[in-house]
Amino acid sequence: MIPSQEHHLYVYSISDPGSQGRVNEDSYEISSFFVSEDDPTPVLAAVLADGIGGHKAGEIASKIAVATIITSIAESDGTDPTWILKSALLEANHSITIEAEEDESRRGMGSTVACALVFDSALYTATLGDSRIYLIRDQSIQQLNIDHTWVQEALEMGVITEEEARIHPRRHLIRSYLGSADPIQPDLRLYLDADENKEQAKANQGLPLIPGDQVLLCSDGLTDLVADEEILSTLSSGDDPNALLGRLIDLANSRGGYDNITALLLQAPGKELFDEEEDEEEE
Repeated sequence: MIPSQEHHLYVYSISDPGSQGRVNEDSYEISSFFVSEDDPTPVLAAVLADGIGGHKAGEIASKIAVATIITSIAESDGTDPTWILKSALLEANHSITIEAEEDESRRGMGSTVACALVFDSALYTATLGDSRIYLIRDQSIQQLNIDHTWVQEALEMGVITEEEARIHPRRHLIRSYLGSADPIQPDLRLYLDADENKEQAKANQGLPLIPGDQVLLCSDGLTDLVADEEILSTLSSGDDPNALLGRLIDLANSRGGYDNITALLLQAPGKELFDEEEDEEEE
């Protein structure tokens, strides 16, 4: 794909180490492209990674994850978005694993990852770990991915309740992440409804974004301390999006801020911009 200096969606981002003096092990990047010289379809890639591992190894793992995924997307031919995402995550997993094997101080390092890839107005996602992707549309919020955690598995099996999950001592036990000793399977499910099965969720890839839609990628430093409905009410309040993200950070920090907090917000532009893009394609 061909790099572009302009985003075809509105993009906003913020990252904060939290209020406990921790090293910020979150990394992110938002990059834009055109598919090719013959195909001017705009593409936006947003990647957020939350590092795992002590002695700054988590910080290194998240940076490797983001850099590898963005590079892999940039080098793709743009013909199959879901395959592009899957390949990029597998490549990032390999890069982190090799780095950990070559440096003993980095053994066991890893990273969660949340990726959003938008071809024109079509949204594709891929995740591993407990970083999240939300769709905010028509005054409602929907978590598009599923956490890969012990708590999520326990919830699905009915072992614990939602209330118990919020305070469970194993809530940060991640089952799948980049750099894991076990083989990974990038999660390409995109849930528009909690009752959808896996195949229905996979079929949602390529979700058409409509004007005003917001796609939020965030690390668990936010979602551990700020409820989905609070995220919705904050981002729907009509203020400057940068200020709104700042309010979410402040809210998490006011409740302890014990982890790094990162949020990326992608917003579909008004209808007139999509109409202009369609007119250009027809010409």
